[in-house]
Amino acid sequence: MDCFAGLLRKPWDLSFVAEPEKIAGLRRIMRLRLGLWGLHEVIDAAQICVSELTSNVITHVGVGTPTTLAVSMSGTHLRIEVHDPDTRALPTLIAANSDSETGRGMALVDAIADRWGVELLADRKVTWCELETGLASAAGHCGGTRVTRVEAMLRLYGNGMPVLPQTARSRTLMVTVAEEAAIDMIADLLHWLRAHGCDADEALDRAQIHFEAEAAEGEGLPA
Repeated sequence: MDCFAGLLRKPWDLSFVAEPEKIAGLRRIMRLRLGLWGLHEVIDAAQICVSELTSNVITHVGVGTPTTLAVSMSGTHLRIEVHDPDTRALPTLIAANSDSETGRGMALVDAIADRWGVELLADRKVTWCELETGLASAAGHCGGTRVTRVEAMLRLYGNGMPVLPQTARSRTLMVTVAEEAAIDMIADLLHWLRAHGCDADEALDRAQIHFEAEAAEGEGLPA
């Protein structure tokens, strides 16, 4: 189900010099960016792909090569591109049982990614791969059944709101509308609990504890 407010995942790119010591930094940036995009499930695979595509440039083009990492959404897939200026040194896929010491990086990318390829342009080549995110749409959320249920409820709350003018349909405004709908929904639930003799403050505290524990588990942190 698409998100009520939508999540804007704008393409981004980063220029760097291809050196072994830069790979750890690229992996950290990828984790941070994909975390902000809500794509936690593909972070590990994306980090491996970035490492191997960058290592391929270092090995076959050379240390110190001006390189660019570009990340975007391709429909519901995450697209990772590594650009370098050498249009002659093409990535090679080596069979898993080969004794060759090279080419295994692309075999790993081939095993992890849903698809990959190489584009030759006038001034550079682009080695790319795409990972399935599990999103229903490019602007959707990966949040499991809890998020899916809330999306449905927010749509019900949103249907009772006045229609926004076409000129005001910006992402920022839609996020604000969704946030207000979520707050109203939480307040209504607290009223319902109190009306049925329950301690609304205790319920809110318990919900916060559950949320923090599940969020920590999803991020791999100690609860």
